[in-house]
Amino acid sequence: MTSLWELFSKDEFRQAINECNNLSTSGPDKLTWQYLKIILKQNVCLIKIINIADTCINLEYWPNYFKCSTIVVIPKPNKLAYDQPKFFHPIVFLNTLGKLIKKVIMERLQFLIVKNDFIHPSQLGSLKFKFTTDVDVALTHIV
Repeated sequence: MTSLWELFSKDEFRQAINECNNLSTSGPDKLTWQYLKIILKQNVCLIKIINIADTCINLEYWPNYFKCSTIVVIPKPNKLAYDQPKFFHPIVFLNTLGKLIKKVIMERLQFLIVKNDFIHPSQLGSLKFKFTTDVDVALTHIV
């Protein structure tokens, strides 16, 4: 099987990790963004993580380790009773390394979607570089 997916670059991972907030809570792996940033400064470690990401794409497989999560359920404030699920807000914490790889994959997919015009101009959603002024232009064009 030949893959049309290009191998990941060091720059893609460096850019993605730099955008991560050091104050975010870690997942079940207890690895914080702050520590992962230090680890990825070592070229040898960065290359190994890139190899893991490339292998996941080429094998079309997402390891169970990346799927492990911790769920914290927080009650919403000012509710008289907490007898219904809608009165709670669950927060899911995933393993940090899996989140990083997913982030890089999503950045790549978003770039390919925009580059190849896979989305109609009126479907701007939450794509990067698509601001409300772009929506105004699209609506003006339609009208």
